[in-house]
Amino acid sequence: MLQEAGLYEFRHRLADAVAYKSRLEDLRDQIKTAVRAGEAVESATDWMVNGSASQGRKMLRETTKLMLRAYNAEADACLRTMRPHRLASCTDRLSKARDTIARLGSTMNIHITEHYHRLRITELELTSDYLAQVEEEKERVRAEREAARDEAVLRREIEREKAKLAKEDAHWANVQERMHAAGDTIGLSEAEARRAEIAEALEDVEARAANVRTGWVYVISNIGAFGQRMVKIGMTRRLDPTERVRELGDASVPFKFDIHALIFSSDAVTLETRLHQELAHRRVNQVNLRREFFYATPAEVRDLLQRIDGQHLLDFTEDCEASEWRASQQAAAGTESAQGYPSVAVG
Repeated sequence: MLQEAGLYEFRHRLADAVAYKSRLEDLRDQIKTAVRAGEAVESATDWMVNGSASQGRKMLRETTKLMLRAYNAEADACLRTMRPHRLASCTDRLSKARDTIARLGSTMNIHITEHYHRLRITELELTSDYLAQVEEEKERVRAEREAARDEAVLRREIEREKAKLAKEDAHWANVQERMHAAGDTIGLSEAEARRAEIAEALEDVEARAANVRTGWVYVISNIGAFGQRMVKIGMTRRLDPTERVRELGDASVPFKFDIHALIFSSDAVTLETRLHQELAHRRVNQVNLRREFFYATPAEVRDLLQRIDGQHLLDFTEDCEASEWRASQQAAAGTESAQGYPSVAVG
């Protein structure tokens, strides 16, 4: 039941997909060896046809071969349609096939051996584990690529910000020289103050670049796509976190995300982890923890932030603007009314 719900448990935990492929190749060699050695199926040894022992042996050979072919066809069908969540049903299907063969071959005592059946069940388990491992590795690669892209964007943002600050500092350095030459103490003080602000801003940018845990934790929702009781809680190191939120609201979702909170923290990683832990029982995807959606309202997240640390509530918006979704609802209601159909509220 857990596997069918998507909570996969590995039967044979190996290092990576390559290790699973190697183990499967070895296992298939064992399966072939068992067939060649006559260890896959057993039958009666004293069967006779028309009083002939040789015809009896021939009949047994042909019937056992037919039964083994039927069993292997069932096993191969299970392998072809295997998905990690279907392992239990495939195992049950193959075991039932073995029981059916034993029942139909009971007169000649024909049955698939326990050793051979165990080899083929292990093959199903390893194949299921291999498919799950491949998906895990693909998801990890996708996450690493996304993190690398985010880091590359951050580096570009930092370089642009540093260039902008350097340009401003050069401007105020010229102003400072002119004010000094003109003996304008007020203008000189203003120029010095602005250069000090720029130096402080530059230090902040350098600190952001050096500290990988510094960033923004965002709380967003998309009522038009996911309903009123679902939020996404994530983290970005971008200088402008709204840019990341805009990327999330791309063509893969019908409406833009609403921002409820953008929380800057010198340890955003810990804050994000704490929020995820507190809402772990409300995760939408209990298998892939990189999918950071939770069954919760913005108000519930606000209360959670209040309990963790009240300073995080300096700027929190509980309401969902959802302008595009609301406009779409009104447009749909107007169209249905014009056509004489009753309007239906969604969400």
